[in-house]
Amino acid sequence: MSVERSSVNSGAPHSARIWNYWLGGKDCYEIDRQVGDQIAAANPGILDTARAQRAFLVRAVEYLVRDAGIRQFLDVGTGLPTADNTHEVAQRLLPEARIVYVDHDPVVLVHAEALLTSTPEGATDYIDADLRDPDGILEQAARTLDFAQPVALILLGIAAHVTDDSVYGIVQRLLDALPSGSHLVFCDSTEVVHPEQQRAMVEQWNEASDNPRVNRSPDQLARFFDGLEMLEPGLVSTSRWRPAPNGAEVPAEVPAEVDNFGGVARKP
Repeated sequence: MSVERSSVNSGAPHSARIWNYWLGGKDCYEIDRQVGDQIAAANPGILDTARAQRAFLVRAVEYLVRDAGIRQFLDVGTGLPTADNTHEVAQRLLPEARIVYVDHDPVVLVHAEALLTSTPEGATDYIDADLRDPDGILEQAARTLDFAQPVALILLGIAAHVTDDSVYGIVQRLLDALPSGSHLVFCDSTEVVHPEQQRAMVEQWNEASDNPRVNRSPDQLARFFDGLEMLEPGLVSTSRWRPAPNGAEVPAEVPAEVDNFGGVARKP
């Protein structure tokens, strides 16, 4: 898979590149750094949020592989490769794990080769697709994943970019294609901890970007888990989702509650 760099729009900010910048990555443009700094100035907690969301991903994938027996992952809206990507975490524990990434940002496609590394026993693939096309995602993902076996569907911070209620039907379409024993790993932005800062951040983002987003309340986020068996501790700040596995002491670097709520649930 290859994409010409000339097709990448370096004049408009994009959430995948800004998120990469916040996580310390280098795959971003000056406009992404400018907007990222503006957002961070208005909402300093966004850096904690970025780190908390990445740590949530790692803990969730570790749980799913180690305790739930999941061997397949469909990660939609993955963004740019940084540290501890889904395939790295899963294949460290289970070399034969199979992972499909989905994103539609051309700059992510430019770096897709970094995502396509895999253990010899497993598989990693990349799909150029939009969350708004669940049927297209499923059709392409079937090249790598066996939908007769459980799959973990990962949606971290991506549903916010579908700003109306059609997003619930989109996520449900993806879940409907997965068999019993599959899991949903989901999180998104809220206005619980710092509501004024969160609202200002979204307003600023939507003024600067052609890819708008919306914050949702915990009750609205809970709707994504309808019909699923929610795992403890339920829908919580991602920094508070099992921060210390097996009763260990909570690491000092774990941030306080962040305006990013999520959880993990099993499809019965």
